[in-house]
Amino acid sequence: MPLNLTMSVMSAVEFVLWAVLAFLFWNKKLHRRFPAMNAYLALRVASMPILLILLFGQERHWFNDYCYVMYFFAYWAVYMASALMLFFICMEVFQSALSAFVGLMRFGTVVFRWAAVVSVIVSLATVSYVHSGILLIPDVAFGLMRSVSILELCLLAFLCLSMNALRLSARDLVFGIALGFGLMSTNDFVLASLISPTSTSLISMLQLVSESLILVALGIWVVYFALPEPARLPVVMPVNSTIYRWNEIASALGHTGTQVVAPQPVGSFFLTDVEQVVEKVLNRNLKGSESKP
Repeated sequence: MPLNLTMSVMSAVEFVLWAVLAFLFWNKKLHRRFPAMNAYLALRVASMPILLILLFGQERHWFNDYCYVMYFFAYWAVYMASALMLFFICMEVFQSALSAFVGLMRFGTVVFRWAAVVSVIVSLATVSYVHSGILLIPDVAFGLMRSVSILELCLLAFLCLSMNALRLSARDLVFGIALGFGLMSTNDFVLASLISPTSTSLISMLQLVSESLILVALGIWVVYFALPEPARLPVVMPVNSTIYRWNEIASALGHTGTQVVAPQPVGSFFLTDVEQVVEKVLNRNLKGSESKP
């Protein structure tokens, strides 16, 4: 696998952007707010130099040509670990966006977890499993990344549609993270769907486009992390608003309070009928007494 000059330069720029992102992220102490994102950045910063060295050593035939095997396992291990971390990052972004609505956040987290589990099961069940041995690893990795890519796109669509209701702005860090991952997920989803081992030229072109989109997403994150995040104002809304009612309903779901049983008198319908009959008799007697001279 020759490493051409263009991909070498783009890979070096990507590593620099990951390092800048990690510095800005840790400098602003965002690791406390987004621990999964912190682990994801640490994995990217730590693994990328190793992968680049193994890729360069593969061309130079270092370590008795074992660089290809080491690069294969290291690359797909990082790829699958990144896919698993992205599930937790999506959950962090979702919870941060709904932090002002505790009921919706708790109920939505439960739904989000079940949706993630179902997505993983469906993606792994649809893997063809044509290959065997170590060649099965890329198929499973692509299936896992495809499922998380769909979740990332759904999360970005949810934030775009509910920004006004949630009182989020386009400058909010939550939206910036979702936007970057949405672009990356589109990139991974298209790459996993169109890549074909039988077409070398197509793979090279797709890798070049994929790397370009990754650089664009990293550039977006650098801008969001470098600029000061606007302070979130308290969410004030009327009592009769729809999202307020949804939040109250979601808060009530799963709330185990004291149960109140309202006792009903036995035979209440029968007593009502008797009361009506007695009232009719009294009215008739009163009319009869008034008609007498």
